[in-house]
Amino acid sequence: MAEETENIDNILKEHIPAEKLKEVNRILYGGAFSPLDLPGEATKLASEHDFELQGYAIGAKPEQRRQPKIVRIGVIQNKIVLPTTAPIKDQVASLHNRISEIVEAAALCGVNIICFQEAWNMPFAFCTRQKHPWTEFAESAEDGPTTKFCQELAKRYNMVIISSILERDAVHSETLWNTSVVISNSGAVMGKSRKNHIPRVGDFNESTYYMEGNTGHQVFETQFGRVAINICFGRHHPLNWLAYGLNGAEIVFNPSATVGSLSEPLWPIEARNAAIANSYFTAAINRVGTESFPDEFTSGDGKKAHHDFGHFYGSSYIAAPDGSRTPGLSRTHDGLLVTELDLNLCRQVRDRWCLQMTGRYDMYGEVLTQAAARDFKPNIIKE
Repeated sequence: MAEETENIDNILKEHIPAEKLKEVNRILYGGAFSPLDLPGEATKLASEHDFELQGYAIGAKPEQRRQPKIVRIGVIQNKIVLPTTAPIKDQVASLHNRISEIVEAAALCGVNIICFQEAWNMPFAFCTRQKHPWTEFAESAEDGPTTKFCQELAKRYNMVIISSILERDAVHSETLWNTSVVISNSGAVMGKSRKNHIPRVGDFNESTYYMEGNTGHQVFETQFGRVAINICFGRHHPLNWLAYGLNGAEIVFNPSATVGSLSEPLWPIEARNAAIANSYFTAAINRVGTESFPDEFTSGDGKKAHHDFGHFYGSSYIAAPDGSRTPGLSRTHDGLLVTELDLNLCRQVRDRWCLQMTGRYDMYGEVLTQAAARDFKPNIIKE
């Protein structure tokens, strides 16, 4: 297999003269972000533990009646550590250890809110359609070992943690869900947000394991800002993004697991477009690496059976309501992206573009209600 491209930004740097690269970056990414000066201790930790560390700041204009509302967020992308054939307890422990290394660096960088990738404490085995042993990774969202691990980190570093897991819901017949747990910087579990949209495309046969979530579009008011979680496939649904905005989100995290052959052309667009359309910040997070499973599986598309479903291309980034975004993390390596945001930018963009004021929500609501009815007839005018 050909070696994966490391990073589009590196290609641009290699082939575009420095005096022109600044203008290229302005066109590609917008002009609002600037490099963030990160502590040497964090940089050293990243080097020692072999993960990429990037930092940027996205500011807002000074206001006379509001102080800046500054928050530092972090997103982590990572490979699995052990092969998928290793004992489950060892796989989970290895990922807990890996994440703790990167979270330590995030704390040194002053991160207030951090989000991990989708199903971060396990291989993304939902391509296989096999129930065992993969369902054994499922845990309680309230008091499972991964949640307890995250609670300890949250208290230690005064950091809000968003942890996406395969949830085992003991109260409701031990049903499985794809769930993000929100843990306050106090260490308390604030709540959970379940995946609203479940893919049935290519190898992503996730409805074999869990169905669409039932927690709606909750927004969590943390000490550092109002956050929401739009898990993975929900990023393809504009109305899903919209609902979090209507409920007052300032930052919407999109923990994901997606591969290049399926979605990479969409990746730089969707979270960025959502930030623009809804006047909030978005954080797109994808895992990295290729995960191989012991038994072959097929996708129902006529292709030969295979042991993996492609390369997870990372490329995690942050997008702002003014349309700017940070460069992405690597396509191939573990990484931590730290971004300092001024949440005042959300209202400033709303005032400038008036997208919420000019939105016709009454009209949209009416047509959606009609379209959901069994007797719906499209409003098509014919000669």
